[in-house]
Amino acid sequence: MNAGSSINAQRENLSLAKGPSLRALPDRNPLQLVKTQGQLQIHTSPFRGSFSIVLSEALRSAGLGSKVLISQFLKGGVNQGPLGAVNLCGRLEWLRPAIETCLPEELPEENLSFKKKHEEKAIKELWEFCKKRIVEKKLDKIVLDEIGMAISLGFIEETDLISMINNRPSSTDIILTGQSIPPKVIEMADQITELRCN
Repeated sequence: MNAGSSINAQRENLSLAKGPSLRALPDRNPLQLVKTQGQLQIHTSPFRGSFSIVLSEALRSAGLGSKVLISQFLKGGVNQGPLGAVNLCGRLEWLRPAIETCLPEELPEENLSFKKKHEEKAIKELWEFCKKRIVEKKLDKIVLDEIGMAISLGFIEETDLISMINNRPSSTDIILTGQSIPPKVIEMADQITELRCN
């Protein structure tokens, strides 16, 4: 008897002593899909124009199949507003208020007239549209560009932003950009990215 057949004989004896090698497993619950948890991300910097990082992330998400809404509150343009959205990648909706130009960081005194009322109305229309889209539960990601400055200029209420964040669908990501993000909102953030100009 050679060594190979001796080992096989020992294995057979062990398996006969233990009984059948296959045992029935107890019933288990089927695997459950884990729901994604949306995050609140803040991108802030001491200067305007730090939007490119967020834009590339939004484009990538839309290209991978996510529904994304970008809303730039202080940048106007031709044929803008909630009815003049630009659609990219089939899943990215890009909005600006129906105003002619970008708003400065501080509004001059002469801007406290009819023009300011028009700008305020356009920005509030955009804000209401964003809140409506969040409630519809069809967005995976929403980008609110320069929302902090819109709050500090008096166009949007801080409490309204906090309420929107707290009442969003749990899987929706919210990205806030710009200067002057209120401290209470910063405390709520899951991730904060600060760009510096050193």
